[in-house]
Amino acid sequence: PTDGVIVVDPVQLKGKKVYVMLSCTFRYGRQDMDVMGVAFRRDLFLVTRQVYPELQDKEKLTHTKIQQKLLRKLGNNAFPFFFEFPDNLPCSIALQPGPSDVGKKCAVEFEVKAFCGENQDEKIDKQSSVHLTIRKIQFSAEDSKLVPSAETTFEFLMSEKPLHVKLSLPKETFYHGEPLKADVEITNSSSRNIKDISLSVEQVTHVILYSSDKYVKSVAKEETSDSVPSGTSLKKEYTLHPLLAYNKDRRGLALDGRLKHEDTNLASSSVRQETWLLFKGQVYRI
Repeated sequence: PTDGVIVVDPVQLKGKKVYVMLSCTFRYGRQDMDVMGVAFRRDLFLVTRQVYPELQDKEKLTHTKIQQKLLRKLGNNAFPFFFEFPDNLPCSIALQPGPSDVGKKCAVEFEVKAFCGENQDEKIDKQSSVHLTIRKIQFSAEDSKLVPSAETTFEFLMSEKPLHVKLSLPKETFYHGEPLKADVEITNSSSRNIKDISLSVEQVTHVILYSSDKYVKSVAKEETSDSVPSGTSLKKEYTLHPLLAYNKDRRGLALDGRLKHEDTNLASSSVRQETWLLFKGQVYRI
């Protein structure tokens, strides 16, 4: 939910009404790129509520203790507002621009805007409005006891027996800055010699506007000279570090939405009821 308080001056309003709007916009390009009436943006969610004159008592619209304190401090010309996000909205996310890119970047942005007018559908005058960019985040569920794992078998030509590879992680959820430990088990029953082992963490981003685009980028990679000769096996733990610090200036990486110039991270995975969102944002795979 999003809540707040707005202060109005009834004298300056001159009988006009005050509205508060919450919007979620997916921007796919700069505003000056809009051509032939086709905008490189889409409003994913838009809701407007009248806050003055009041349609309900202030008590019914006050949902938090912070609102209560602000209303007492700001006086009778302060009015509360409250919004709830629908379940299927993505979190704030942006694609990292390249070093030479200018203008607004591809992003999902959330904004709260207050404006006055005769009705909520009239064109908003910039001089009669204020807006605030906010960030929507998602808390991860508690770690389950399941141990994620995947395995596969390779059969080589002219080899009677296969190569078996198993990869497992100690847990499902990793936090920003936390090393990602991966256990690798290889049983080489084939006649081939495995000369080296490579692991990578990939960020998979699905961007859907007028078409569906998919970006796959490696955000951490470990290349080793570990070998597994024919007829032997290997069991070893590897550590990878998927950090934005190692991926600066790489165009197209999905990042957690930022406010102004705050530091950010590689985008968190967006999960809803065990399924990926329409703007999936990002999936990390090894």
